[in-house]
Amino acid sequence: MRLIVTTFIGVVFGFFVGVSFPTLSLTKLNIPSSLLPTVDLSYIEDKKSGISTQTILNAWSSTRSNNSSSTQSNDTSKIWVTSNPRGAERLAPGIIAAESDFYPRRLWGKPSEDLTIKPKYLVTFTVGYSQKKNIDAAVKKFSENFTILLFHYDGQTTEWDEFEWSKRAIHVSARKQTKWWYAKRFLHPDIVAPYDYIFIWDEDLGVEHFNAEEYIRLVRKHGLEISQPGLEPNKGLTWQMTKRRGDREVHKVTEEKPGWCTDPHLPPCAGFVEIMAPVFSRDAWRCVWYMIQNDLVHGWGLDFALRKCVEPAHEKIGVVDRQWIVHQSVPSLGNQGEVKDGKAPWHGVRERCRKEWTMFQSRMANAENAYFKSLGSNSTTH
Repeated sequence: MRLIVTTFIGVVFGFFVGVSFPTLSLTKLNIPSSLLPTVDLSYIEDKKSGISTQTILNAWSSTRSNNSSSTQSNDTSKIWVTSNPRGAERLAPGIIAAESDFYPRRLWGKPSEDLTIKPKYLVTFTVGYSQKKNIDAAVKKFSENFTILLFHYDGQTTEWDEFEWSKRAIHVSARKQTKWWYAKRFLHPDIVAPYDYIFIWDEDLGVEHFNAEEYIRLVRKHGLEISQPGLEPNKGLTWQMTKRRGDREVHKVTEEKPGWCTDPHLPPCAGFVEIMAPVFSRDAWRCVWYMIQNDLVHGWGLDFALRKCVEPAHEKIGVVDRQWIVHQSVPSLGNQGEVKDGKAPWHGVRERCRKEWTMFQSRMANAENAYFKSLGSNSTTH
């Protein structure tokens, strides 16, 4: 009898000792990945799964065997695809993501369900917080078909969250930089590839008479690859080409002051828009981006060279008159310069703008001369 009681007590004691130990979790064991190639072990902890340990071990064994034979037949070290992007030759083409976008993604859920809408167009403004009211009015002219991207030259970003749209916008901040500095570094053609048109605008534009969707419609209708809205004729005009005309939808040529145009199909009489509010098609921007110089941040001279990116330029570059804007000429970025020799900050900024224009013209001429010279030497050799 004593033996039976002792045995019973031992069994009960052993049972309680056993259940007091924590459940074994294989996911927390330090097992080499080569032993667990592709099996998700988290389900082992599910006591109701009904999957036996032996079944799991059999799956491991089968997977290891399959991977071993696959590795022998497919030696990934032998992949070399010359048509891949530079630096990605060792990757199988099917895994390469050569382009990207500015579409925000969730941190949860299925990636395929992240986007309820994919904007077809991109608009960028290079801004300081002092122009918030103007930018707020401008952004509201662009529908949900547009991704809004703000480049902040004054370092103030979160302050813009007083506007509801700002919480959906993309914000990039670098102090005292211009829109062409930003464009060169953040608007690579492979990043903006999903967008049919890219607006690269200043912050001091009045948009009371502008509608973005209608603008796109007119650009498509008239086959414009590079364009801008017409400018209010009574304020801030430099060139006749960008002056709004009230009797038409679009114009592509103009007459300038005597001697300004050596050819009626060349800038500033045709093939010309200014750099304050340009709009580029995807293909045109791919060319223009490569023409932007890293150190020439103001973009002066680009307007006269844009024609090199479309052909024929006098037909594919134009001004949209029916959707027009006002250039308010607020020197906000100019005031980000430095006082030198007692002169206001904008003096130094303007001086650099002029120097950059000369430098850009010189670089373009030298590059083209070198190209044609190389053709001549090659033809002579052959």
